[in-house]
Amino acid sequence: VMVDLVKAIAAASDLKVEVEGMQFSTLVASLTANKIDLISAAMYITPARKEVIDFSDPIYTYGEGLLVPASDKKDYVGLADMKGYTVGAQIGTAYVEALQKTGLFPEVKLYKTSPDILADVNAGRVQAAFADAPIMAYTLKQGQFPNVRLVKSYKPIITGSVGIGVRKSDGELLKKVNAGLAKVKADGTLDKILAKWGLE
Repeated sequence: VMVDLVKAIAAASDLKVEVEGMQFSTLVASLTANKIDLISAAMYITPARKEVIDFSDPIYTYGEGLLVPASDKKDYVGLADMKGYTVGAQIGTAYVEALQKTGLFPEVKLYKTSPDILADVNAGRVQAAFADAPIMAYTLKQGQFPNVRLVKSYKPIITGSVGIGVRKSDGELLKKVNAGLAKVKADGTLDKILAKWGLE
């Protein structure tokens, strides 16, 4: 979704973009080290991140989703329902610290990518995992992880808005990104992209 979006923003603001796939946990460091020029990922705008980089205007908002083995039919609502479970989350996401701070889980396993998380839930190596709800919903619809389900009854503890990250020194780039974002919001392109990915 963020690749489609950054391409649309670039087209609307006369920017040239070259998309490079990277591990989520390396994105901010790569940006500040001038290895990349902006971050277009499902990255929450948080106070801690805003100390290091700047963000565009908010693009869309969502919370974490709870993933469990499909054989687990329990209607989980909150974290306390999983006390004592071994759970997983992706390195660099806002979910890791939140899960660790609860004291409910003997182990919070850390994963480099969301497909790694899904593979371990699918294989039964973790009892539950947390990841971006809309991204997981879309991924599960593709059918690669038949033994995983997204728990519909679960209420997220973290909700955040996603933005495009830029270096603090790149004020002009940020202006262009925000101008392009405003255009794709106004002309309906953003809504079409979100609908394509099941995020409306």
